[in-house]
Amino acid sequence: MKTLKLIFALLVFAIVLPGFTQINKAVAQKNIGLQLYSLRGEIGKNFENMDEIISKVAEMGYKYVETANYANGRIYGMTPEEFKAKLAAKGMFALSSHTGRNLAGEVSQTNWDETWAWWDQCIADHKAAGMKYIITASMPIPKTLEDLKVYCDYYNKIGEKCNAAGLKFGFHNHAIEFETRYERTVMYDYMVENTDPDKVFFELDVYWAVMGKRSPVEVFNKFPGRFDVLHVKDQKELGESGMVGFDAIFKNLEISGAKYLIVEVERYDLPRYESVKASLDYLNKAAFVKNDYSK
Repeated sequence: MKTLKLIFALLVFAIVLPGFTQINKAVAQKNIGLQLYSLRGEIGKNFENMDEIISKVAEMGYKYVETANYANGRIYGMTPEEFKAKLAAKGMFALSSHTGRNLAGEVSQTNWDETWAWWDQCIADHKAAGMKYIITASMPIPKTLEDLKVYCDYYNKIGEKCNAAGLKFGFHNHAIEFETRYERTVMYDYMVENTDPDKVFFELDVYWAVMGKRSPVEVFNKFPGRFDVLHVKDQKELGESGMVGFDAIFKNLEISGAKYLIVEVERYDLPRYESVKASLDYLNKAAFVKNDYSK
């Protein structure tokens, strides 16, 4: 009798297991990356935990990463080639980097020779790391609209240099770009309107857009096709606050032009690794999120 029960259990397991495997496989196929700033507390002062971080992020099911540490030709203390190899060993790659060089406080005093030399090295290093995008994460708020125009021209030139190397250049927002006005001109809108779509894209951070009292869907509709990469963020873990309408965002994502999704978690209700995993699980389980937007 025990033998018959065992055989029956094995038959049931054999029938059910393929279904579970297909479900897990479908979930794992979603093409989603992580901004490593989400695990800044784990990285360590000397980047001693990077091997563990890369392994755990890959095990969670993330396909690629976005970095937030480039200095002196190194990424998290590694040469671009070393960083690329460590990711590849775990089946991942570096999609993009948050880095940049702001102009002088008085933009007219900028040393342009030093600035362009820095960018030439930066672009070469990120190309060596196998990245597709270099993204400026923030900028000082210009005092005048004229200074903002200098920044727009600056970003166009960076984008031109990136294009020549086979990369693309983008800008990531916070709330302040939506909140700042020059008379009737909204800073964010001016930046999109005064940068060349062929040279500059925008990585819309949906949480910060909402905090700036701007609907991400409205931004997509106003500036279609300008958002190659999307920062998918909530107040803490994704989907927990109820403040960000992710279903509406993803139902209208096609018009944005987004090809890649980057999860970023800055505040946590869970331990950080669990928080980052829970945020990925939220997107993997969400029927309104496609498996891959890059195709």
